[in-house]
Amino acid sequence: MNKKWTVPALSGLFVVSCTAWFLWARSPTESRASTERPVQPATQLGAETLRYAEGAPQLTMIGTQAIPPSRVPLGDVLSARVTYDEDVTARIGVGVSGRIVDIKVSPGDAVKAGQVLAEIDSPDFGTAAADLNKAKADEERKRLAVERARDLVSGDAIPVKEWESMQSDLAQAHAETQRAEQRLKNLNPRGLPISGQRVKLTSPIDGVVTDRTATPALEVSPGLAAPLFVVTDPKRLWLMIDLPEKLLGRVKLKSDVSVESDAFPNQQFMAKVVQLGQVVDINTRRATVRAVLANPLQELLPEMFVRARVLQAGGMGVRVPNSAIVNHGVYAYLFVQEAPGEFRRRKIALLTQGGDASYVGEGLQGSEQVVVKGALLLDAELTARTGDKS
Repeated sequence: MNKKWTVPALSGLFVVSCTAWFLWARSPTESRASTERPVQPATQLGAETLRYAEGAPQLTMIGTQAIPPSRVPLGDVLSARVTYDEDVTARIGVGVSGRIVDIKVSPGDAVKAGQVLAEIDSPDFGTAAADLNKAKADEERKRLAVERARDLVSGDAIPVKEWESMQSDLAQAHAETQRAEQRLKNLNPRGLPISGQRVKLTSPIDGVVTDRTATPALEVSPGLAAPLFVVTDPKRLWLMIDLPEKLLGRVKLKSDVSVESDAFPNQQFMAKVVQLGQVVDINTRRATVRAVLANPLQELLPEMFVRARVLQAGGMGVRVPNSAIVNHGVYAYLFVQEAPGEFRRRKIALLTQGGDASYVGEGLQGSEQVVVKGALLLDAELTARTGDKS
């Protein structure tokens, strides 16, 4: 009896277990499906407009941006480098050998013209100053001797030959004084303050200390590779633009330049061309164009790499990312949000086309909400309803 009931009992237990597992596994899926929002189709308003209901999941895949008109560049973005404005920059070194005994400033300090940056102990200055003092003393002694001898020679108290010899000695002493003065001037062409053999190194201009290689007890000499201090006006910089050969004829002096930096992604800086390149690099086929870059907030720094666009003299356009543009045959379109959830496809005329963005000349009015994300999805749905426009 037991054996006869064992197999049916096990079979029943297996069926019950499978049923329970199936119900358990299915319940989360059904629960999850019941909480998901159903995909709501767009409503077509005319041949070029789609409208989505509020809360439609498609709206999460669409992004818009208000883009104001701006000046149109001559071409695509150009590589450029920020450098010091050499017209307001002083690289300060020394013309003698010595040792730094005191440093007065640090990088970032604002200084005035004539302010002491460091003090240097220089035996060369001490020797030159001592030679000058010795020459002056010798000249003065011989001058007094000539003055005394003038009265004596007039009374025949001394021979004329001796008088002439004394005058010759005075001339030689004067020449030695001039030589010593010139040597000291050559050692100190800027006229730095000197006390004994200690030289005070001063700034020749107003500005900010942007670089300092001077360190305590550093041995210095005229042959140092780098200046001890760099003082500049950080509000004025130069922009060195690598300009393609094909654009050389279109860029003029005083052309405006728009500058962008990865360090400040939402800001635009302006520069003005002041010098055109004189030589084309044989390898890159580019010339270097120099522009003066305004940096009133001192945000940009020398040696930064930036992106530059030389602007056309006239004309305005709207710069849109290429992801916002859809093409049908020879025509270009983009989508504009005219109301919440409502998007219209518009034909546009492109002024310039770049690698990342293009400038729209016709088809937009003012700062409209341009679809910069999801344009292809909108175009696919609208095209599926109306057919390909090409």
